[in-house]
Amino acid sequence: MLKKILISRSPWQVRAAIIDDGKLQDVYFDDQSNIDLERCFYKGKVSKVIPGLQTAFVDIGREKAGFLHISEIDRSLAADRIAKSQQIEGMDEPSYDAHTVKRVMDITKVFREGEDTLVQVIKEPVYEKGAKLTTCFTLPGKFIVLMPNIPQIGVSKKIENRDERTRLRTILTSCLPKGMGAIVRTTSEQRSSSDIQKDVAFLVSLWNTIQKKFAKSSAGECLFTDLPLSLRVVREHFGEDIQQIVIDDKHDFQTVSNYIRNLMPESADKLLYHDTKPGLFEKYEIDQQIEAALLRKVPLRCGGTLLIDTAEAMTVIDVNTGRYTGKDNLEETILKTNLEAADEVVRQLRLRNIGGLIVIDFIDMLSSQNRQKLSAHLERALKKKDKFQSVTLKVSEFGLVQMTRKRSGKTLTQQLMRACPNCKSLGYVKSLATLTHELLARCQAKIMKEALKGPFLFTFSPEIFHHLVHNEYNAILTLEKEIGFRIVLELNESFANDQYLIGRTE
Repeated sequence: MLKKILISRSPWQVRAAIIDDGKLQDVYFDDQSNIDLERCFYKGKVSKVIPGLQTAFVDIGREKAGFLHISEIDRSLAADRIAKSQQIEGMDEPSYDAHTVKRVMDITKVFREGEDTLVQVIKEPVYEKGAKLTTCFTLPGKFIVLMPNIPQIGVSKKIENRDERTRLRTILTSCLPKGMGAIVRTTSEQRSSSDIQKDVAFLVSLWNTIQKKFAKSSAGECLFTDLPLSLRVVREHFGEDIQQIVIDDKHDFQTVSNYIRNLMPESADKLLYHDTKPGLFEKYEIDQQIEAALLRKVPLRCGGTLLIDTAEAMTVIDVNTGRYTGKDNLEETILKTNLEAADEVVRQLRLRNIGGLIVIDFIDMLSSQNRQKLSAHLERALKKKDKFQSVTLKVSEFGLVQMTRKRSGKTLTQQLMRACPNCKSLGYVKSLATLTHELLARCQAKIMKEALKGPFLFTFSPEIFHHLVHNEYNAILTLEKEIGFRIVLELNESFANDQYLIGRTE
């Protein structure tokens, strides 16, 4: 399989795409007008503490305050804050360390309204919710994720060799400053100790810079933003499975080239500059695939379909056989459709960046063995192709698969779409008959309330006008008798269906 990273810049936007055999897997956008908050560090001011929710709301200079739940508070920080709280209140209680503080943690003892605190955004604002915050900080590098205030070392589960896992732990133990921890990324596998040490040194220096900025900055100020999109995509996705990185901007090409030569010099030959026509995204038909990813209906190669509906609380995916009948028996046909659908579900979750609770309604299968095959296939596909953590339950008695997937950033729909002004995000608009009746009622009420004198000229949109003439003309005649004046209908090409105007005519 030929896997590539594409990075394209225009005067208004930077875009990046991950493709596998020409098929879009992930897509990212960087607009100057839209700031990604995820991973950003802020000097926040606690605006409200709610004991019942064990949550502090923190002003980070955005439209909505972020929320910091007690589960996202570093235990060492909590221990220090609780000790200070006891001193302020003159209480003679035992002090707590990071290991014992969990059982006495109380948000009112950790934070007070009006005080400053360093926070990091871990989830973008979603619908009516503000950004989710944490004080368990992380700084991602190419080979490790530094945890500057959590002294633990973890290794990616995808690194399965026991000796390699031990080697990587040993390297980190020797080079991490006291009190710090790290998560070893999959890209660390078989890397030299100098490569990993260089990554650690860079991230530790970055953490020191953030702390210095916190001391000098004002509340609500952003102290750190993540790498630019071109480097961020390379950091997160570039590995041995990527055959090429294709870039169409000279400055981005040079920036990425320097980054790769510094961290992975042996892979510098995978970088390619695109300066020919058609454009990079046009050549690989990325825009068409993005458009398809915004649609509710997703076709499968076998002729079946997926129907994807996302609400605030969950996403529901319905699998249908469509026109696929298969050459074998019905049960075999359904299994093949479900297996293909499982692969496409994983791709769509990545591409649309769907997280949270997800319910998949696969086609019912009578065989318990086939249901087990489907569950195992879905879990393998998620583990192999999706970098985000997910938890999947077995097929339920109703034929449903429930799963959760980590949220990260905005969904593709949130990035590229807006609420429909006509349907008010319902997904439906009122029928012509309903709109017509509402507009006639408004006209009648206005005439009666203001005691207007006719004859009248009613102006409507073309669709409402034609509906009145062909379907509701008797209603106009009845209304004329009720108000005692003649009514003349007129259409205005520029009117929307909910617009109308009452005038006089001779």
